[in-house]
Amino acid sequence: MPKETHNKDFSAEVIESGKSTAIIAYITIIGLIVAFIMNNDKKNPFSSFHIHQVLGLAVTGLFIGIIGIIPVIGWLVAIVGSVLLLIMWISGLINAVNGKEKPMPVLGKQYMKWFKSV
Repeated sequence: MPKETHNKDFSAEVIESGKSTAIIAYITIIGLIVAFIMNNDKKNPFSSFHIHQVLGLAVTGLFIGIIGIIPVIGWLVAIVGSVLLLIMWISGLINAVNGKEKPMPVLGKQYMKWFKSV
């Protein structure tokens, strides 16, 4: 089984220095942009992890919105998807506040693969 890159143990200093940027990333799309800019110079790995997770949520939300255009079935998928997205957002925010680097349920590991170059 290959070693996963998102399960690193960061020092308390790295977590504390990146915690505020990670939390900011979860506050709307503007927060994500601000966090991305803030982390661009420092490249804190804890912040980067959470920025990737939020970027994944944003892309997933966009995809759910597009599917929601389809009558009836799209609406149902959009409702269920939006609830799951909210649960994943809350989970990620709680992890950022608690200084944990834990991928979001369902798609968190995929987000790290998809957005590793960002």
